[in-house]
Amino acid sequence: MKFGISLPNGWTMSLVGINDPVEAYETMTNVAKAADETGFDSVWLVDHFHTVPTPTQEVTFECMMSLAALARDTQRVRIGQIVACNSYRNPALLAKMASTLDVLSHGRLNFGIGAGWYEHEYLAYGYEFPDAPTRLRQLREALQVILAMWEQDEAQFEGKYYHVRGAINQPKGVQKPHIPILIGGAGEKVTLKLVAQYGDACNFGGDTKTVQHKMDVLKQHCETVGRDFKTIHCTTGAFCSIADSDEEAMALVPEKARAGLHENSLVGSPETIRQRIANLEGLGFGEIIIDFPSATDLTPLRRFAREFIVK
Repeated sequence: MKFGISLPNGWTMSLVGINDPVEAYETMTNVAKAADETGFDSVWLVDHFHTVPTPTQEVTFECMMSLAALARDTQRVRIGQIVACNSYRNPALLAKMASTLDVLSHGRLNFGIGAGWYEHEYLAYGYEFPDAPTRLRQLREALQVILAMWEQDEAQFEGKYYHVRGAINQPKGVQKPHIPILIGGAGEKVTLKLVAQYGDACNFGGDTKTVQHKMDVLKQHCETVGRDFKTIHCTTGAFCSIADSDEEAMALVPEKARAGLHENSLVGSPETIRQRIANLEGLGFGEIIIDFPSATDLTPLRRFAREFIVK
């Protein structure tokens, strides 16, 4: 099992109380550096512009610019978006940005992308917010554009939503045959089919029954398109609170995080968390992207690394 960390970029009010934006960035990158030093496999940033559940004036760092800095602040750990919103950037430009990030990180980028969902953010920044089927059709075309930008010398694509006519993308990145693509979301008819067609990795979660069903759907899509399901790296997110006992760990969970907990959340003693990691691995996941309670207290991160990461 691989382990990643969802970095605190401020989106979930994770940097509240840090008034100096430079200090807020350093807080975020210190988490990435600690992950790099302690053996975690990856660090990830969400792609959002302001906070949830309510938009506020609190700091929220932009994803792509932040990843460029994190690429230089770290040495070993892989970096990625969890996930980039297709609607926020032209896909040809996004492919170019990702290629540059892959070079800046010396080939450590996991490229995550999804159809987008945060209506308030769309409208606040002046983007149209089409219905979900349209956003998914746009994502399908975007994936084809991105692959063309990474594979063709002069990319060509003619679609309903996007047009690329001889775009040159140099450098194309470090990784071969191209930067791995992670597609976020668990929509059964379209999103998981896109994973089977274009994805190197996927990201979804939920309780055991939900995950088992989604895995079965993805396997069926792979069979339909002639894809080996085992070639897809399945990832999931999990909130983590670790303590000597299950009761102590639960007491450390912030109130706002409790509603999202389920039987696969990594909350409890090391023994409990070990069992839940085994359960997630048994469901077919190869990587868990962890959300720790605090941006400033790195003790749980370091304890998790000591308990579960084999160096």
